[in-house]
Amino acid sequence: MSWLIFAIVFWLAAWALNNWLARHHGSERWARFLIPALFGITLLLLWEGLVRGLNISPVILPAPSQIAASLMASTDVLREDFVQTILKGALSGYIIGCGAAVVVAILIDRSPFLQRGLLPIGNFVAALPIVGIAPILVMWFGFDWQSKAAVVVVMVFFPVLVNMVAGLAATNALQRDLMATYSASYWQGLFKMRLPAAMPFLFNGLKIATTLALIGAIVAEFFGSPTKGMGFRISTAVGQLDLPLVWSEITVAALAGSGFYGLVALIEKLVTFWHPSQRART
Repeated sequence: MSWLIFAIVFWLAAWALNNWLARHHGSERWARFLIPALFGITLLLLWEGLVRGLNISPVILPAPSQIAASLMASTDVLREDFVQTILKGALSGYIIGCGAAVVVAILIDRSPFLQRGLLPIGNFVAALPIVGIAPILVMWFGFDWQSKAAVVVVMVFFPVLVNMVAGLAATNALQRDLMATYSASYWQGLFKMRLPAAMPFLFNGLKIATTLALIGAIVAEFFGSPTKGMGFRISTAVGQLDLPLVWSEITVAALAGSGFYGLVALIEKLVTFWHPSQRART
């Protein structure tokens, strides 16, 4: 009971500190980083205290210190899994899927037939569950990273396609009439007006696809992979009741996903600096 009281008091004190910082310094640049960092540290300390105070078994929930120890002891394994799942499976599938989506979106924009025929099929395929698609693609492309990349392509293709098609249609009639007044060809209008206008929509799809790519690559490894990869390691570690290693893999995946998302968001800020949404953040 004493540990529970301490946890409640600690949480209330940390909440009051974060609330005070948000109210009085929330608009300052350093506070934007300090407040979420303090919140995260608070959660970790609270997690550590509750696990130790309540004597929770590591099989049920390991403490952050145990997860950190597993991270340090398994760096070689985690590095190999990171390369196999993130760099080979997720990143390659992300690049192929998003690149293909942009090309197909331009083709759809040029063809009303494709717009009426392909987009409904795309919505149908996007609704298919990954647990149904992944085993089929693993059987088609083999057990190595190529099948995981194929799963990622399927997952990221249609969200990016839908956003890109919407972005290409975002220009108004006045802008299109202006390009027609200049006797601009379709491709001149595409590269000088419509593609720049579509960038906020495209990056919205690209950011969504970052998380989908990681999820697709990891889940696909549950249905067949060589003896490496995050999904493979998680499934085998659960069978061995090595929960600290499972949480280590989850931590690496979360950090990789956050970094991937942040990189795309940074590129978005550089490319769409002219957009009102970007000016409002500065």
